[in-house]
Amino acid sequence: MHVLLFDIDGTLLSSGGAGQAAMEAAFRREFLPELPAVDIPTAGRTDRAICTDLFTQFGLSSGDEHWNKFYNAYCAELPKHLGSLTGLVLPGVRELLSELSQRDDVLIGLLTGNFREGARLKLEHHDLHHHFRCGGYGDLHHDRDDVARVAWQEVLKLMPTARIEKTWVLGDTPADIRCARAIGANVLAVATGMYAHAELATHAPTALYHDLSQTADVLRTLGLEP
Repeated sequence: MHVLLFDIDGTLLSSGGAGQAAMEAAFRREFLPELPAVDIPTAGRTDRAICTDLFTQFGLSSGDEHWNKFYNAYCAELPKHLGSLTGLVLPGVRELLSELSQRDDVLIGLLTGNFREGARLKLEHHDLHHHFRCGGYGDLHHDRDDVARVAWQEVLKLMPTARIEKTWVLGDTPADIRCARAIGANVLAVATGMYAHAELATHAPTALYHDLSQTADVLRTLGLEP
């Protein structure tokens, strides 16, 4: 049995900036109506880490009361921005997931920095959520390596006989490559996000593609004959 753990933003889809727009809208709604320009890196990071930086940048406590207000506002704002911004499913993703979902030798999961609810909203908006059986999410951890460890534990709950050497992380950033190595998994990097093919190559992923459009070739790379 093969295990495939997918990143979301930049790998499966582009939300058109809906996640960051929803975060900023949530901050304006709950804390700072005149929110100044935000310059915090997001690629490959967890939502928890990004939002903690936002709290710090604007001198706000990130205790439970503030955090819960922000989180609830974010989850309310995200669908609005998904609907108003131009997002898209990235090349080859629908075809690959459709092919994988028809097989009985694959467990498909998520390994994402998104909040669990944010991941659901983004994937459901693009009719992709039904493909995934488990995952690791960015609700609690600042370090993506820790999210990878959680994702692997969730895999083992569903499939105690899963083997890490037959596990692949699919992502678009150096952080995806690093977190795959943290759990001993293979990694298929794809240059559909913020990082160019040549830049990803310097991090020596197990496999590297410009995008996921060559379904049969991707399947063979993952050890799955089409």
